Amino acid sequence: MIENIIGKGTWIDKVANTLILREKKLNRDLDIIRVESGLGASGIPHIGSMGDAVRAYGIGLSLKYQGYNSELIAYSDDMDGLRKIPSGFPSWLQDHIAKPVSNIPDPFGDCHSSYGSHMSSLLLDGLDKTGIKYIFKSAREVYKSGILIDAIDQILTKSEYLGQKISEFVGQDKFLNILPYFPICKECGKLYVAHAKEYLTSEKKVLYECSGSKIGNREIKGCGYKGEANIEKAEGKLAWKVEFAARWKILDIRFEAYGKDIMDSVKINDWVCEEVLKFPHPLHIKYEMFLDKGGKKISKSAGNVLTPQMWLKYGTPQSILLLLFKRITGTRHIGIDDIPSLMDEYDLYEDVYFGKIKENNQSKLVKLQGIYEYINHLNPPTNYYHHVPYRLIAQQTSLFEGKERIDKVFERLKKYGLVREKTKYILKKIELASNWTDDILVNEEKYDLTLDKKYKEALTELVSHLKTYKEQEYDNLSNYIQTLIYETSKKYEIQPKDFFRLLYKILINSDRGPKLGNYLVDLGINRACEIIEKYL
Repeated sequence: MIENIIGKGTWIDKVANTLILREKKLNRDLDIIRVESGLGASGIPHIGSMGDAVRAYGIGLSLKYQGYNSELIAYSDDMDGLRKIPSGFPSWLQDHIAKPVSNIPDPFGDCHSSYGSHMSSLLLDGLDKTGIKYIFKSAREVYKSGILIDAIDQILTKSEYLGQKISEFVGQDKFLNILPYFPICKECGKLYVAHAKEYLTSEKKVLYECSGSKIGNREIKGCGYKGEANIEKAEGKLAWKVEFAARWKILDIRFEAYGKDIMDSVKINDWVCEEVLKFPHPLHIKYEMFLDKGGKKISKSAGNVLTPQMWLKYGTPQSILLLLFKRITGTRHIGIDDIPSLMDEYDLYEDVYFGKIKENNQSKLVKLQGIYEYINHLNPPTNYYHHVPYRLIAQQTSLFEGKERIDKVFERLKKYGLVREKTKYILKKIELASNWTDDILVNEEKYDLTLDKKYKEALTELVSHLKTYKEQEYDNLSNYIQTLIYETSKKYEIQPKDFFRLLYKILINSDRGPKLGNYLVDLGINRACEIIEKYL
């Protein structure tokens, strides 16, 4: 028996409940609880970037389920300066290093008003295609609107105190000598290179000198210009060490997660929020970063990104949301080769939700059902569709080409008794698997299986016999193969169900599938032997 289930019984509900209790303790207005996700606009957004927004959206969904109105603010930092050229981007961007990305031309043509706008649109496209509801805020427009002026004024008025605290918190002494505000130099148009020396409170202006700065490992020269930046005209931006706090207060943000790479910035901003702006900082949860399969951090500049658009060429929106909702703790190694298993894992969640697969652990059952409902935006489907393993579909698509491919694959699946009628669900899955076959399957490595001597010997003999079979010599080749598999397992004292399961794992990375005799005939004996031999 499970007691004290919060919401849908997931980590999402626990965080939302913690947020509700905190807001009540702070005695704040609960008419609307805003959650936020910061969107980077300096490079191609990847699955990790999207995860921040998706998880905040999940918290908002749980808030609504628990009876509170909520909004997700998707805030794009398109006033940020370009620090380096991402891999594969045009070399002419070198001339725009350190300029705000909202002031740089679109590197992919004239489809967007700026570099920053193009990058933001890619992430918003991913959110749209996965059904995430949000309110978009552009940093450029927020600064131009003037709503940050009072917060900027409060921060710059106490800049000396802030510089000392930043040094104390994280050992960064930079702001002991300059203001935590980056003017956009009126002469060269660059950020970071113009150092703010003095704030004229009555005029709301910052005096600066464009003397250069170090960005990453590079020294960026300043143009030597001396001038002033008016904070009322968006002629600069706050440093990250204080900017989060300003937007949290102005936009009334109550929750924002963060990655450990900006932990120091969040720590300082929390303090600025409380002590300088007199606004309770948002509730936070820290998440680990996504790493690629080689253990390297997914980086916009390094070019090892897996974008939402790439994912959605091969997988459904639900498979992305499963990846991002199933848990938040722990480092995740993610690659495009994870898509088939996540597609099948979503099917498993759906099987459990509809009771097609029994889950006796009640605690696990509640969590699986809860995550499934969040994946479906708390509006789960009412109809159940029988599932076909993704890799089985992919292998079937490898047998056909051309316009009739989807129809031919469907007929094969129908022949195996795996589908009955054409639905949008199965046709879309065949389409996605076709893309996978064309782009990935031909280069795919074998699955990670460890076989003992007995199983290897049994597989070796099975392949040897299969290679003697010629379809034209047998009227019912599928039955011959089915019998051969059974007899081979008995000869080597292997439970037939275990041997069949192993072959399914090898051929389609699943524990079950269509009748193997039929499948091997359709796949082709030579092709089936090639796949099995990879493990020998």
